[in-house]
Amino acid sequence: MTMRVLTVNTSECTGGAAVAARRLTEALNNNGIKARMLVAKKQTGALYVAQCGGGMRHKAAFLYERLVIWANNLFSRKNLFAVSTADAGMDITRTAEFKEADIIHLHWINQGMLSLKSIRKILSAGKPVVWTMHDMWECTAICHHAHTCGKYTTECRECPMLRFPGTKDLAYRTFIRKRDLLEGARINFVAVSGWLADRARSSALLHGQPVDTIPNSLPLSKFKPLDRKTSRTALGIAQKHVIAFGAARIDTPIKGFHFLKEALACLVKRHGYARTDVCLLLFGAIRDKSILDDMPVEYKHTGSVSDEDTLSKIYSAADTLVSSSLYETFGQTLIEAQACGCLPVSFDNSGQTDIIRHKKNGYLAKYQSTDDLAAGIDWCIKTDIRREELRNEVQRRFSESAVANRYIEIYNRLINDKA
Repeated sequence: MTMRVLTVNTSECTGGAAVAARRLTEALNNNGIKARMLVAKKQTGALYVAQCGGGMRHKAAFLYERLVIWANNLFSRKNLFAVSTADAGMDITRTAEFKEADIIHLHWINQGMLSLKSIRKILSAGKPVVWTMHDMWECTAICHHAHTCGKYTTECRECPMLRFPGTKDLAYRTFIRKRDLLEGARINFVAVSGWLADRARSSALLHGQPVDTIPNSLPLSKFKPLDRKTSRTALGIAQKHVIAFGAARIDTPIKGFHFLKEALACLVKRHGYARTDVCLLLFGAIRDKSILDDMPVEYKHTGSVSDEDTLSKIYSAADTLVSSSLYETFGQTLIEAQACGCLPVSFDNSGQTDIIRHKKNGYLAKYQSTDDLAAGIDWCIKTDIRREELRNEVQRRFSESAVANRYIEIYNRLINDKA
């Protein structure tokens, strides 16, 4: 009998976790599993994707949770979307998709999709649960990224994300609720990188819980190396050297755009590149346009891009893709670029180290060193590498079948353990 898996994510398409969850659902369907995806708001006509409840129900849960955070932060918008409490969400156990599933596979479920109460209902149903971590929220009290804070390893309180932290602040109260939920719970956690898995295992909340490491998958049929000259012409780029940089929100502080900007200035001043010979190709949303003031090189901004054909053109047009994030739990754009024959440059500090082997299939710069980031860009531009070799490594490690089969092993193990 065919195994039925339900993947659960807040969004169908928006954000890295949504893209990863959707690709995994497709990969499972292509590898002998009957997989459905349950989301708060359906964004495409994909038949395997279902929406949970009406849009107003999710909107109400989303607004209530943000209101709780806003009030507990003394009506400050600071970090309003950097934390989540799972105070409100929807009951998915009533849906037909949940009832028919053999495995429940949670992904990013914040901002009104699931509450801690609804997660408890899922666990009470007795179905095996897998939970893929796309950030640190599962192993902290309220934050999605702990940055330099290590309180999640003991007990979250006096949270630096809050305007006025205290010993019994919102973080502490949520920590206690999450601890009560997870005590005795049977959940198989999966981190998308070794770096994230290490942090999960060191956390007080997930101590003793099984944590596997499985990377995100990539549909290689949709990401292909294209002719560089043709791609540049299609994108309207005439410069000699092209450096790509992309994110859902380019100006989000965690993406470290200022590091890239400084590195590009260094590239011109110290590495002898003419300003007019270099084009920074940006893809993603930008709210604060001032980040583009006084750019040291020419630039082109495509806006948000979600279709794989355009992304393949961007990666194929570029000499290198740069990720200057403070940290990445994985680094999806890095493997997308490699699949299109483009060498990536990134800081040597987090999930990117699972993808890039220094000076083999990319360049790992010293953390927050703009000089070394510039050196990495220079190395990638000047290094002649066979594009097929980059793609072959991605196929071996991150293809749909490679990733899907690793999850299927976990599903089978959980079902056998239950029996």
